[in-house]
Amino acid sequence: MKAITNRKATHDYTIIQKFEAGISLTGTEIKSIRNGAINFKDSFAKIKDGQCWLMNFHISPWENAGVFNHETERPRRLLLHRQEIRRMQSKVDELGMTIVPLNIYINDQGRCKLTIALAKGKKTYDKRDSLQQKDMARDKERSLRREG
Repeated sequence: MKAITNRKATHDYTIIQKFEAGISLTGTEIKSIRNGAINFKDSFAKIKDGQCWLMNFHISPWENAGVFNHETERPRRLLLHRQEIRRMQSKVDELGMTIVPLNIYINDQGRCKLTIALAKGKKTYDKRDSLQQKDMARDKERSLRREG
């Protein structure tokens, strides 16, 4: 399975630092993730009582589970080292940063991993600037392809 990315995160936030975290999941949740039935909309991570929790992350119910299915948007625990959690907590408290999920994937050992990032929110004019730069880079690439 290839990674499922949160494209909105790079549009809305400036990414400062990335972390890789494991996720504590139930059986039906991992099966839904393998099917790609997830949604990053409005999801974020928060640190509470020395643990990192993923909030508002939607994993659709697995169709074959029956009554033993999972809650779609329950808080899910992220598995990180204590030092990483402390480092993130200090940045969030001091600098007002946000912890956003960037992508989710299944690694070679079959474990589900989530890439999260410390991010700073972009202003509207920053979003316009980044879109304009992408357009200019795309136009430059097209012209080089046409000439060469």
